[in-house]
Amino acid sequence: MQLWLHWWSMVAPLRQICRDRRSFLWLCTALAGFCVRPDLLGVSSTVRALGLAARCYDRLLDFFHSPAIAPDTLSRVWTELALQRFSPHRLGGRLVLLGDGIKIPKSGRKMPAVKRLHQASDNNTQPEYISGHSVQGISVLVAAAGSFLAVPLGGRLHEGVKFSHRDQRTLPQKFCTLTDSFGIAEPFVMIADAYYACTAVASWALTRGCALISRNAVVFEPAPRPHGPQRRGRPRLYGRKIKLRNLFDASTEPWQKVDSPVYGERGVTLRCLSLDLLWRPLRRLVRFVWVDHPSRGRCIFFSTDLTLSAIDIISGYALRFKIELSFKQALRVLGAYSYHFWMRGMKKLSRHSGTQFMHHQSERYRAAVRRKLAAYDRHIQIGLIAQGLLQHLAVTYPRWVWSSFGSWLRTIRPGVCPSELVTAAALRNSLPHFLLASSATSIFTKFLHDNIDPAHAKPLRLAG
Repeated sequence: MQLWLHWWSMVAPLRQICRDRRSFLWLCTALAGFCVRPDLLGVSSTVRALGLAARCYDRLLDFFHSPAIAPDTLSRVWTELALQRFSPHRLGGRLVLLGDGIKIPKSGRKMPAVKRLHQASDNNTQPEYISGHSVQGISVLVAAAGSFLAVPLGGRLHEGVKFSHRDQRTLPQKFCTLTDSFGIAEPFVMIADAYYACTAVASWALTRGCALISRNAVVFEPAPRPHGPQRRGRPRLYGRKIKLRNLFDASTEPWQKVDSPVYGERGVTLRCLSLDLLWRPLRRLVRFVWVDHPSRGRCIFFSTDLTLSAIDIISGYALRFKIELSFKQALRVLGAYSYHFWMRGMKKLSRHSGTQFMHHQSERYRAAVRRKLAAYDRHIQIGLIAQGLLQHLAVTYPRWVWSSFGSWLRTIRPGVCPSELVTAAALRNSLPHFLLASSATSIFTKFLHDNIDPAHAKPLRLAG
């Protein structure tokens, strides 16, 4: 039961964003459902996991579609709470944020924002093109029992629907707007893949006193200083264009041999070269790092912060894969993206449809599409908060998690915090004791008692 008490201590601060107590209690119910459900079949999974009465299915659907809780406000409060309760990893004295996108397969022909998406992946289990939703997410990198975790802060659906033909915002620009919505006051380092190595993200980071670490770019040498009297016109800014890959073999600069700072590697020596060159999108110097790894091959990173060393840049980007693991857990363990919200009055989409333009539709139709998109964002945001709750319990109370796990794993590594799967099983096993006990969470337990159907709650019947 102690796990649930600490779970409640993390959930209780979310009360401030709810319009009334009933909205808060349904939010707690949705979070509890994400944390304990054994299957990922939509809202019905929450009803089965908590043993709720059949009427709660429609109530939960209404809650996800209700404007009582705004996704942006929810993510802002959760970000503040996560930065307080976790131990964020810092690079050069700054927070480290991880950003990336994920494509979720959706075959619904009456689901707004479903479009044909291209997957640039080397994985042979993924088709090149899918129909689905494109989501961008942000996580904060935290230290966790000698390891690292990417704690999700929020995710939004940023592609597939346009309400105005004047809306020319790109995905990187929407990515920056999403990060601003979290209300992070202190400077941070954003680590993202090559897709976000663009002017929009780099200039946005610099105007806020932050930094961007990414890979691949086109650079120039600084323009040589003119000799003799100055000519008319603007002085040259760029010198000779440099092909970055050629410097692996043609550079005359001294290379350094250092112990690999990559997470999880020991006894590996790599070669690196650090140079400050002009990056044309920013018209300023950017620090580039060439890395020649004995087994992983060659790669080029860059940082807009010239105070970061080559080791910091390499070690920082090496931890970017933590957000990929976070996406995997959110998709396969919690089901944050397993929503099945259809729009009855929507016009059927073709099998290979692209972006849906709404500026010729009626205002009523546009409002219905906005309501459905907000339901998707709300479902994703609540699912990601539930993942953060499981991560907090796993990092802070690993012994209690393992003692309540009640199952078997082939390998349990000492010193490594439990996964979201193990923590969810521990919460599921201790749920009956939480509901039977009297504590400060009586408002939530009483709400669940009023909505539980004993005929559908076998674990609760066994507990009496």
